[in-house]
Amino acid sequence: MSMLSLIVFLPLAVAAVLAAMPAIGPTAGRWIWVAMSAAELVLVGVVWAGYEDPGPSGLAFEEQVPWIPGVNSSYHVGVDGLSLPLLAMTAVVFLACAVYALRDSDRPRVQAALFLFLQGVSLGLFVAADLILFFVFFDLSIVGMYFVIAGWGHGNAARSALKFFLYTFLGSLALLLGFIGLYVAAEPHTFDIPELVAAAPLEGSALTGGLVLAAVLVGLAVKTPTVPFHTWLPPAHTDAPAIGSAVLAGVLLKMGTYGFVRIAMPMLPDAWRAWAWVIVVIGIISVLYGAFVALAQTDLKRMIAYTSVNHMGYIVLALGAVGLLADDAAQARSVAVTGAMVQMVSHGLITAALFLLAGVMQDRSGTYDMGSYGGLAAPASRYAALFAVGAFASLGLPGFSGFIAEFQIFAGSIALAPVTAVALLGILVTAALFLRALQRVFTGPVEGRSPGFTDLRPRELWSVAPLLGLSLLIGVLPRFLLEVIEPAASALATLVRS
Repeated sequence: MSMLSLIVFLPLAVAAVLAAMPAIGPTAGRWIWVAMSAAELVLVGVVWAGYEDPGPSGLAFEEQVPWIPGVNSSYHVGVDGLSLPLLAMTAVVFLACAVYALRDSDRPRVQAALFLFLQGVSLGLFVAADLILFFVFFDLSIVGMYFVIAGWGHGNAARSALKFFLYTFLGSLALLLGFIGLYVAAEPHTFDIPELVAAAPLEGSALTGGLVLAAVLVGLAVKTPTVPFHTWLPPAHTDAPAIGSAVLAGVLLKMGTYGFVRIAMPMLPDAWRAWAWVIVVIGIISVLYGAFVALAQTDLKRMIAYTSVNHMGYIVLALGAVGLLADDAAQARSVAVTGAMVQMVSHGLITAALFLLAGVMQDRSGTYDMGSYGGLAAPASRYAALFAVGAFASLGLPGFSGFIAEFQIFAGSIALAPVTAVALLGILVTAALFLRALQRVFTGPVEGRSPGFTDLRPRELWSVAPLLGLSLLIGVLPRFLLEVIEPAASALATLVRS
């Protein structure tokens, strides 16, 4: 078994054991989850340490075994500079959630099994090099998150979980339709991702290529989500448990944007160029809409949820700009793709931390309503400090990963299409909404539910602080991340414009 197969199937095997053995006690179940997540992070670290750039069309740590030979689909896994950072970010977010949940008393064994299952399928999607394999992991992640929201959520959790499932499952059917279109157009027929990228099966076929791209884009845009496919996101986040929201925002949303760079752009470069302006406009609308609607929220968790629509919009904007006609702009295209990839990692770390911090409010006081608090910095200074760090990281302050990402996104996009500068307004609005939230909740007289609010406990501190610490590390020393991403980003930008 290769290293990547071990990374994917080890948590799935442990999840099956936990689910099948009621004799495992609550404490043991929780610690097995933490130990397993820590082991996964070590394994991903070993892959990172041994990673060497495989070149424009190759994959490192590759493994391929025949699976469904009748349709030329294989169990094919591998990593490159586009998937390895997301693999590492996924391992970090799941470990943070495992630590955060150490004191959870609501069916901890089943919860641990479900999250390990989610971890396995999420990691599987990011290493998949076959469309059917990608689709299987994509769909299983929807099933896992449905049970997380329905089983451990609060408020209208059952309704929100159903809405999430129906929306994203409908999107996945559109995605499957697009995959079948690619398979039928390929000569010979195949679902293998590197083979399809090399063949670019619908090149020169404007109508069919456009229809297949539309199907793939709809499927991925629902999961991302972009406007107008975002309506499932705020209720799902609001009613999900804190660790569910952290995984949904940190990991699952990236499956959509990762699909753009792994499947839509390299396999359908002609159609991507033809639809580039539409994708750019959707990105700009998502950036501005997400920021302005977040500004109007009084519920902290809904506010953070809408900032996700805003942050995902930056990625869509940058990737759309790569397809625009511009002379001698290879460098700008490469910078835009690199910025989009860094934004995926950055958003995963920062927003997962913010959702875990929002969960502390629910644990202590049973409400996310910002008007119910005041002067919270006095009784909960550590909580206030970490929330302030998370807020400044999210609004893209220099020194954090968000700045590195957004700077590259705008440097690349504006060079390709100056009109994209309009989306800079999103950063200003994000700054306003986070500063207003900090002011309302943490400053002024101690009132509402703030008196007696307990400060962060060790498990909460040790789950959130490393996420924000990593964002700071990337913001100050981005080289270790950029040198992995840049060669793959440059190869993708060349594929789209060649």
